[in-house]
Amino acid sequence: MGPFGNRSGGMGQQGQRRGLKLWPILLFGLYFGWYYFSHRSEASFTGRQQMLDSTAQEEAALGLQSYQEILQTSQVVRSGPLPQQVQDIAQRLVEAAPKVEKYLAEQAGVPASTDWSAYQWQVSVIESDQVNAFCLPGGKIAVYTGIVPVAANTDGLAVVMGHEIAHALMRHGGERMAQQKLVQIGSIAASMSTGEMDPGQRQMVMAAIGAGAQYGLLLPFSRSHESEADKVGLMLTAAACFNPQEAPRLWERMASLGKQKPPEFMSTHPAESTRIDQLNSWMGEAEEVRQHFCGASASMQ
Repeated sequence: MGPFGNRSGGMGQQGQRRGLKLWPILLFGLYFGWYYFSHRSEASFTGRQQMLDSTAQEEAALGLQSYQEILQTSQVVRSGPLPQQVQDIAQRLVEAAPKVEKYLAEQAGVPASTDWSAYQWQVSVIESDQVNAFCLPGGKIAVYTGIVPVAANTDGLAVVMGHEIAHALMRHGGERMAQQKLVQIGSIAASMSTGEMDPGQRQMVMAAIGAGAQYGLLLPFSRSHESEADKVGLMLTAAACFNPQEAPRLWERMASLGKQKPPEFMSTHPAESTRIDQLNSWMGEAEEVRQHFCGASASMQ
Protein backbone atom coordinates (compact mmCIF):
# COMPACT_ATOMS: atom_id res chain seq x y z
CA MET A 1 0.00 0.00 0.00
CA GLY A 2 1.16 3.56 -0.72
CA PRO A 3 1.13 6.33 1.90
CA PHE A 4 -2.43 7.34 0.86
CA GLY A 5 -3.83 3.84 0.96
CA ASN A 6 -3.47 3.08 -2.80
CA ARG A 7 -1.35 0.49 -4.61
CA SER A 8 0.54 2.85 -6.84
CA GLY A 9 3.94 1.50 -5.84
CA GLY A 10 3.15 -2.08 -6.88
CA MET A 11 1.43 -1.00 -10.08
CA GLY A 12 4.42 1.20 -10.91
CA GLN A 13 6.80 -1.76 -10.77
CA GLN A 14 4.54 -3.77 -13.03
CA GLY A 15 4.18 -0.82 -15.35
CA GLN A 16 7.93 -0.81 -15.81
CA ARG A 17 7.67 -4.23 -17.39
CA ARG A 18 7.55 -3.69 -21.10
CA GLY A 19 7.72 -5.93 -24.09
CA LEU A 20 10.44 -6.45 -26.64
CA LYS A 21 12.59 -3.40 -27.41
CA LEU A 22 13.32 -3.18 -31.10
CA TRP A 23 16.12 -0.64 -31.23
CA PRO A 24 18.93 -3.03 -30.14
CA ILE A 25 17.82 -5.50 -32.81
CA LEU A 26 17.71 -2.76 -35.45
CA LEU A 27 21.18 -1.55 -34.46
CA PHE A 28 22.51 -5.09 -34.61
CA GLY A 29 20.92 -5.56 -38.04
CA LEU A 30 22.66 -2.43 -39.31
CA TYR A 31 25.96 -3.51 -37.76
CA PHE A 32 25.60 -7.00 -39.22
CA GLY A 33 25.01 -5.59 -42.70
CA TRP A 34 28.03 -3.27 -42.44
CA TYR A 35 30.22 -6.00 -40.96
CA TYR A 36 29.29 -8.59 -43.57
CA PHE A 37 29.74 -6.37 -46.62
CA SER A 38 32.97 -4.82 -45.35
CA HIS A 39 34.60 -8.14 -44.41
CA ARG A 40 33.53 -10.48 -47.20
CA SER A 41 35.84 -11.88 -49.83
CA GLU A 42 35.90 -14.65 -52.40
CA ALA A 43 37.40 -17.92 -51.24
CA SER A 44 40.27 -18.71 -53.57
CA PHE A 45 39.65 -22.39 -54.23
CA THR A 46 35.88 -22.21 -54.70
CA GLY A 47 34.82 -18.60 -55.25
CA ARG A 48 32.40 -18.84 -52.33
CA GLN A 49 31.69 -15.62 -50.45
CA GLN A 50 33.30 -15.86 -47.02
CA MET A 51 33.45 -13.44 -44.10
CA LEU A 52 36.83 -12.77 -42.50
CA ASP A 53 38.02 -10.02 -40.19
CA SER A 54 41.49 -11.42 -39.46
CA THR A 55 44.55 -11.90 -41.63
CA ALA A 56 46.03 -15.27 -42.49
CA GLN A 57 49.11 -14.29 -40.50
CA GLU A 58 47.05 -13.55 -37.39
CA GLU A 59 45.25 -16.86 -37.70
CA ALA A 60 48.58 -18.67 -38.16
CA ALA A 61 49.92 -17.15 -34.94
CA LEU A 62 46.90 -18.46 -33.03
CA GLY A 63 47.29 -21.84 -34.72
CA LEU A 64 50.95 -22.09 -33.72
CA GLN A 65 50.16 -21.24 -30.11
CA SER A 66 47.44 -23.89 -29.92
CA TYR A 67 49.64 -26.46 -31.66
CA GLN A 68 52.49 -25.98 -29.21
CA GLU A 69 50.12 -26.32 -26.27
CA ILE A 70 48.66 -29.55 -27.68
CA LEU A 71 52.06 -31.10 -28.35
CA GLN A 72 53.29 -30.23 -24.86
CA THR A 73 50.46 -32.22 -23.30
CA SER A 74 50.48 -35.12 -25.78
CA GLN A 75 52.59 -38.18 -26.43
CA VAL A 76 54.25 -37.42 -29.76
CA VAL A 77 55.41 -40.43 -31.80
CA ARG A 78 58.92 -39.65 -33.06
CA SER A 79 60.23 -43.02 -34.25
CA GLY A 80 59.04 -45.89 -36.38
CA PRO A 81 57.61 -45.95 -39.91
CA LEU A 82 54.37 -44.04 -39.20
CA PRO A 83 55.84 -40.53 -38.65
CA GLN A 84 57.82 -40.80 -41.89
CA GLN A 85 54.78 -42.10 -43.78
CA VAL A 86 52.66 -39.21 -42.52
CA GLN A 87 55.44 -36.73 -43.34
CA ASP A 88 55.69 -38.05 -46.91
CA ILE A 89 51.91 -37.83 -47.41
CA ALA A 90 51.83 -34.29 -46.05
CA GLN A 91 54.66 -33.19 -48.35
CA ARG A 92 52.86 -34.50 -51.44
CA LEU A 93 49.59 -32.84 -50.46
CA VAL A 94 51.25 -29.52 -49.63
CA GLU A 95 53.16 -29.51 -52.92
CA ALA A 96 49.91 -30.17 -54.78
CA ALA A 97 47.99 -27.38 -53.00
CA PRO A 98 49.12 -24.39 -55.15
CA LYS A 99 48.43 -26.37 -58.33
CA VAL A 100 44.95 -27.29 -57.12
CA GLU A 101 44.28 -23.69 -56.11
CA LYS A 102 45.17 -22.42 -59.58
CA TYR A 103 43.16 -25.19 -61.27
CA LEU A 104 40.01 -24.70 -59.20
CA ALA A 105 40.28 -20.89 -59.08
CA GLU A 106 40.37 -20.76 -62.87
CA GLN A 107 37.24 -22.91 -63.01
CA ALA A 108 35.49 -20.71 -60.43
CA GLY A 109 36.57 -17.55 -62.22
CA VAL A 110 38.34 -16.08 -59.20
CA PRO A 111 41.98 -15.15 -58.61
CA ALA A 112 44.31 -17.52 -56.78
CA SER A 113 44.78 -15.41 -53.66
CA THR A 114 46.18 -17.68 -50.94
CA ASP A 115 48.87 -16.01 -48.82
CA TRP A 116 51.30 -18.93 -48.85
CA SER A 117 53.75 -17.07 -46.61
CA ALA A 118 51.30 -17.62 -43.74
CA TYR A 119 51.75 -21.40 -43.99
CA GLN A 120 54.73 -22.93 -42.23
CA TRP A 121 53.86 -26.60 -42.54
CA GLN A 122 54.57 -28.98 -39.69
CA VAL A 123 53.20 -32.46 -39.07
CA SER A 124 53.18 -34.64 -35.94
CA VAL A 125 51.82 -38.03 -35.01
CA ILE A 126 50.15 -38.23 -31.60
CA GLU A 127 49.68 -41.47 -29.69
CA SER A 128 45.96 -41.56 -28.88
CA ASP A 129 42.88 -43.72 -29.29
CA GLN A 130 41.08 -40.75 -30.85
CA VAL A 131 39.90 -41.45 -34.39
CA ASN A 132 40.90 -37.99 -35.48
CA ALA A 133 43.34 -35.61 -37.14
CA PHE A 134 43.53 -31.83 -37.51
CA CYS A 135 45.28 -29.02 -39.32
CA LEU A 136 45.34 -25.69 -37.52
CA PRO A 137 45.61 -22.31 -39.26
CA GLY A 138 49.10 -21.81 -40.61
CA GLY A 139 49.54 -25.48 -41.52
CA LYS A 140 50.10 -27.25 -38.20
CA ILE A 141 49.02 -30.85 -38.78
CA ALA A 142 48.51 -33.67 -36.29
CA VAL A 143 47.42 -37.25 -36.95
CA TYR A 144 46.22 -39.38 -34.04
CA THR A 145 47.26 -43.04 -34.13
CA GLY A 146 43.63 -44.03 -33.50
CA ILE A 147 42.65 -43.07 -37.04
CA VAL A 148 45.34 -45.18 -38.73
CA PRO A 149 43.41 -48.51 -38.62
CA VAL A 150 40.31 -46.76 -40.04
CA ALA A 151 42.33 -45.07 -42.79
CA ALA A 152 43.58 -48.59 -43.55
CA ASN A 153 46.20 -47.59 -46.15
CA THR A 154 48.28 -44.72 -47.52
CA ASP A 155 45.47 -43.45 -49.77
CA GLY A 156 43.07 -43.45 -46.81
CA LEU A 157 45.52 -41.44 -44.71
CA ALA A 158 45.93 -39.02 -47.61
CA VAL A 159 42.15 -38.53 -47.73
CA VAL A 160 42.09 -37.77 -43.99
CA MET A 161 45.01 -35.36 -44.17
CA GLY A 162 43.80 -33.72 -47.37
CA HIS A 163 40.50 -32.94 -45.67
CA GLU A 164 42.25 -31.38 -42.69
CA ILE A 165 44.68 -29.38 -44.83
CA ALA A 166 41.70 -28.08 -46.83
CA HIS A 167 40.21 -26.63 -43.63
CA ALA A 168 43.38 -24.58 -43.13
CA LEU A 169 43.64 -23.53 -46.77
CA MET A 170 40.01 -22.40 -46.83
CA ARG A 171 40.59 -20.44 -43.59
CA HIS A 172 37.61 -21.99 -41.90
CA GLY A 173 39.07 -21.14 -38.49
CA GLY A 174 39.08 -17.44 -39.34
CA GLU A 175 35.52 -17.64 -40.59
CA ARG A 176 34.39 -19.27 -37.34
CA MET A 177 36.05 -16.52 -35.31
CA ALA A 178 34.22 -13.85 -37.31
CA GLN A 179 30.95 -15.72 -36.97
CA GLN A 180 31.39 -16.16 -33.22
CA LYS A 181 31.99 -12.43 -32.88
CA LEU A 182 28.68 -11.69 -34.59
CA VAL A 183 26.87 -14.32 -32.51
CA GLN A 184 28.20 -12.77 -29.29
CA ILE A 185 27.13 -9.27 -30.35
CA GLY A 186 23.76 -10.64 -31.44
CA SER A 187 23.34 -12.28 -28.03
CA ILE A 188 24.03 -8.95 -26.33
CA ALA A 189 21.48 -7.23 -28.59
CA ALA A 190 18.90 -9.92 -27.82
CA SER A 191 19.56 -9.60 -24.09
CA MET A 192 19.08 -5.83 -24.27
CA SER A 193 15.91 -6.22 -26.31
CA THR A 194 14.34 -8.57 -23.78
CA GLY A 195 15.73 -6.91 -20.66
CA GLU A 196 12.40 -5.45 -19.51
CA MET A 197 10.23 -8.44 -20.32
CA ASP A 198 8.67 -10.70 -17.73
CA PRO A 199 11.45 -13.05 -16.51
CA GLY A 200 9.58 -16.16 -17.62
CA GLN A 201 8.87 -14.75 -21.06
CA ARG A 202 12.42 -13.46 -21.36
CA GLN A 203 13.81 -16.89 -20.60
CA MET A 204 11.64 -18.50 -23.25
CA VAL A 205 12.50 -15.86 -25.87
CA MET A 206 16.25 -16.13 -25.18
CA ALA A 207 16.05 -19.93 -25.33
CA ALA A 208 14.25 -19.71 -28.68
CA ILE A 209 16.85 -17.27 -30.02
CA GLY A 210 19.66 -19.54 -28.81
CA ALA A 211 18.10 -22.60 -30.43
CA GLY A 212 17.49 -20.69 -33.65
CA ALA A 213 21.13 -19.56 -33.78
CA GLN A 214 22.39 -23.05 -32.99
CA TYR A 215 20.27 -25.07 -35.39
CA GLY A 216 19.64 -22.43 -38.03
CA LEU A 217 23.11 -20.88 -38.27
CA LEU A 218 26.00 -22.42 -36.32
CA LEU A 219 25.47 -26.11 -37.07
CA PRO A 220 24.59 -25.67 -40.78
CA PHE A 221 27.62 -23.38 -41.10
CA SER A 222 29.86 -26.05 -39.57
CA ARG A 223 28.45 -28.78 -41.80
CA SER A 224 29.01 -26.64 -44.89
CA HIS A 225 32.65 -26.22 -43.87
CA GLU A 226 33.02 -29.98 -43.53
CA SER A 227 31.54 -30.57 -46.98
CA GLU A 228 33.76 -27.90 -48.51
CA ALA A 229 36.83 -29.46 -46.87
CA ASP A 230 35.72 -32.87 -48.18
CA LYS A 231 35.61 -31.55 -51.74
CA VAL A 232 38.81 -29.49 -51.70
CA GLY A 233 40.57 -32.26 -49.79
CA LEU A 234 39.46 -34.78 -52.40
CA MET A 235 40.98 -32.61 -55.13
CA LEU A 236 44.22 -32.29 -53.15
CA THR A 237 44.34 -36.07 -52.74
CA ALA A 238 43.80 -36.57 -56.47
CA ALA A 239 46.34 -33.93 -57.54
CA ALA A 240 48.94 -35.47 -55.20
CA CYS A 241 48.46 -38.73 -57.15
CA PHE A 242 46.70 -40.64 -54.39
CA ASN A 243 43.58 -42.65 -55.20
CA PRO A 244 40.49 -40.44 -54.58
CA GLN A 245 38.27 -43.54 -54.74
CA GLU A 246 39.46 -44.29 -51.22
CA ALA A 247 37.49 -41.31 -49.86
CA PRO A 248 33.98 -42.86 -49.84
CA ARG A 249 35.49 -46.14 -48.67
CA LEU A 250 37.00 -44.32 -45.70
CA TRP A 251 33.59 -43.02 -44.68
CA GLU A 252 32.08 -46.45 -45.10
CA ARG A 253 34.66 -47.69 -42.59
CA MET A 254 33.89 -44.74 -40.30
CA ALA A 255 30.20 -45.62 -40.43
CA SER A 256 30.97 -49.25 -39.60
CA LEU A 257 32.48 -48.17 -36.26
CA GLY A 258 28.88 -47.93 -35.07
CA LYS A 259 29.37 -44.94 -32.78
CA GLN A 260 26.24 -43.22 -31.51
CA LYS A 261 25.76 -39.87 -33.25
CA PRO A 262 23.05 -37.20 -33.11
CA PRO A 263 20.77 -36.64 -36.11
CA GLU A 264 22.48 -34.70 -38.87
CA PHE A 265 20.59 -31.45 -38.17
CA MET A 266 21.94 -31.53 -34.61
CA SER A 267 25.51 -32.32 -35.62
CA THR A 268 28.55 -30.25 -36.57
CA HIS A 269 29.36 -32.80 -39.30
CA PRO A 270 27.32 -34.28 -42.15
CA ALA A 271 26.21 -37.88 -41.70
CA GLU A 272 28.50 -40.53 -43.18
CA SER A 273 25.87 -41.38 -45.80
CA THR A 274 25.71 -37.73 -46.87
CA ARG A 275 29.48 -37.52 -47.14
CA ILE A 276 29.66 -40.73 -49.17
CA ASP A 277 27.02 -39.45 -51.61
CA GLN A 278 28.76 -36.11 -51.97
CA LEU A 279 32.19 -37.65 -52.49
CA ASN A 280 30.84 -39.98 -55.15
CA SER A 281 29.18 -37.03 -56.90
CA TRP A 282 32.57 -35.24 -57.05
CA MET A 283 34.53 -38.32 -58.08
CA GLY A 284 34.39 -37.59 -61.82
CA GLU A 285 35.98 -34.19 -61.25
CA ALA A 286 38.56 -35.71 -58.90
CA GLU A 287 39.56 -38.25 -61.51
CA GLU A 288 39.95 -35.46 -64.06
CA VAL A 289 42.21 -33.62 -61.63
CA ARG A 290 44.23 -36.78 -61.03
CA GLN A 291 44.64 -37.43 -64.73
CA HIS A 292 45.55 -33.77 -65.35
CA PHE A 293 48.37 -33.77 -62.78
CA CYS A 294 49.41 -37.41 -62.68
CA GLY A 295 48.83 -38.72 -66.17
CA ALA A 296 46.44 -41.24 -67.63
CA SER A 297 48.16 -44.23 -66.03
CA ALA A 298 47.48 -42.94 -62.52
CA SER A 299 43.73 -42.90 -63.02
CA MET A 300 43.81 -46.59 -63.89
CA GLN A 301 45.40 -47.62 -60.57
